[in-house]
Amino acid sequence: MKISTFVFTFKQGFKNIFRNKIFSLATIATIAACIFLFGVFYSVVENVRYSIEKAETNVAVTVFFDEDITEARIQEIGDMIRSRPEVSSVEFVSASDAWEAFKVDYLGEYADGYEGDNPLEGSENYEIYLRDVSKQTELVRYLETVQGVREINHSDVTANILTQFNRLLSYVSLGIIGILLAVSLFLISNTVAMGIAVRREEIGIMKLIGATDFVVRSPFLIEGILLGIIGAAIPLVAVYFIYNNIIIYASQQFAILNDLMQFKTAREIFSVLIPVAIFLGIGLGFLGSLITVRKHLRV
Repeated sequence: MKISTFVFTFKQGFKNIFRNKIFSLATIATIAACIFLFGVFYSVVENVRYSIEKAETNVAVTVFFDEDITEARIQEIGDMIRSRPEVSSVEFVSASDAWEAFKVDYLGEYADGYEGDNPLEGSENYEIYLRDVSKQTELVRYLETVQGVREINHSDVTANILTQFNRLLSYVSLGIIGILLAVSLFLISNTVAMGIAVRREEIGIMKLIGATDFVVRSPFLIEGILLGIIGAAIPLVAVYFIYNNIIIYASQQFAILNDLMQFKTAREIFSVLIPVAIFLGIGLGFLGSLITVRKHLRV
């Protein structure tokens, strides 16, 4: 394709936006609104998922040993656990460490009365943290078969709640994203269809003087892509400032949230959101225009 042809089709696509100002503005506004909602929704979902992942890392499976077990066997069991793919980390807690932690958490100033005594003797254990809490049941079943393991403490309720909530979040995300994309696609198609209707006579003349199908169709495809890019860029700027300010304000004014909710930085969120939103804008614009051109423009 000649450079002059590309420049011509690009200019025509750009002009098409201004030929149908009302529909173009309506399309940009709708795409912007959809991608704004997508950006807000993505930010919320990503932070909730991030918080769930952090919460999952604090859900531990505790393994206690038989009373007559040897140090060598304890070490061997630890190596076996660490070799499991679902295991993130393993921490050994000695009986003395467990007693010291218990005194700090529950006895406070009354701990002096137990000087030289350790009621938790024989409570050595491994605290096991998982990469994915949904694998907890599988790990527990494995640990039950390990010789030397006396007892396994774990919370099925916590693990199930986190797993089910994560799954529900994924389904809701897909549903809302699908609705937003469908609405945007519909509006872009209508805008391009109006452009074709307005320029139908001009298109006929272009065909009579020998214009190729590519030259006739390309401006409408470029129009859709440009509308998509503009519609994506505007909400990205808005979401960035809103998100950044909310994170700063929440961290300063509601310190308790730092314990309940883990927030991702704006850089972490937008390193993914920017390319995804631009891709969605371009993809929606191109696809909406392509469908409309094939349906309404018989050349």
